[in-house]
Order: sequence, then structure tokens, then C-alpha cells
Amino acid sequence: MFQYNPLHCLPSAEDLPDSDDTPVDNELQDLIPSLLKAILALFWANRMDWFFGIDMGIHYDLEQPAIVPDGFLSLGVERFFDENLRLSYVLWEEQRVPILVLEVVSQTRRGEYTIKKKQYAQLEILYYVVYHPQRRKKSPLEVYRLTDGEYVLQRGNPVWLEEIG
Repeated sequence: MFQYNPLHCLPSAEDLPDSDDTPVDNELQDLIPSLLKAILALFWANRMDWFFGIDMGIHYDLEQPAIVPDGFLSLGVERFFDENLRLSYVLWEEQRVPILVLEVVSQTRRGEYTIKKKQYAQLEILYYVVYHPQRRKKSPLEVYRLTDGEYVLQRGNPVWLEEIG
């Protein structure tokens, strides 16, 4: 878990890269997170304590490149409007780790079941959601919950995410 040290002079979101400049592999990688963000904006229109980022860098360590999930949700953070939009998500500024990350699996896997899953667990992100549209023998949507430092696949359809509501 990231620990903030006020003695360090840390860069702000304006000082850090806002993207990894990696193009999406297919249209679903943009459509699925955008649809989820639109649904949240509709249901939580009056709620001012959430943020949903799409293809945005999460900066957690100055020595490491940002992690860029297809989508992520943070609760308990200020919701910005107009010119105050976030350039990236900087943990030492936000003081909140996202509660959920979303990865959409493309034709070429990008570590969704290995590297990314491990990184998100190390950041203590509670929910890891993987959408694999080409999957036929298993459910295309998998929801994992962090339990004792490991992601555990949640059973059921639908899956209730109690901390999110």
C-alpha cells in the first residue's frame, strides 16, 4: 500500500505523463468502460465523491511507470467538472486507491491474468474485473475480490459489490 510522506517533494498530476500512448486493440476496450462510466453518471448524478477513469494512468511510485487500466473507479474523491478535469490519477494527491479496476481482454493479452492482476493486488485495489468477450467455455465477465492479498473469483450472476452499492 502506498504511504504518503509529506516530507518528500512529489510531482503533481500536471508534472506526470497522462497516458502511456498505447492505442486500444479494439473498439470494445473503449466502449465497455465508457458505458460503465455513463451508467454511473446517470445513477450517481447527485453524488460528488466518485471518479471513473478510462485509459488513464494511475501513478503510485515515482520509480515505476503508471499503471493504465481500461477503466477504474475511485470512491471518496472529489468529482471535478469543467476545466478542473484530472490529467491522471496520482495516489499521493488523491489519498485513495481505486476500489475497482476493469480490464477488457483483446485479441492480444496484455497480462490481464498475470502481471496486471499482481500489480492491482499489490496496490490493494479491492475489486478486479476482467471482461473477455471472446471467451466461450467460461463466463466472459469475471469479478475478483481481494482477500488476504489474493484475488478470489466471485461466484454468481450478477455479483453484488457491497462496498460500491
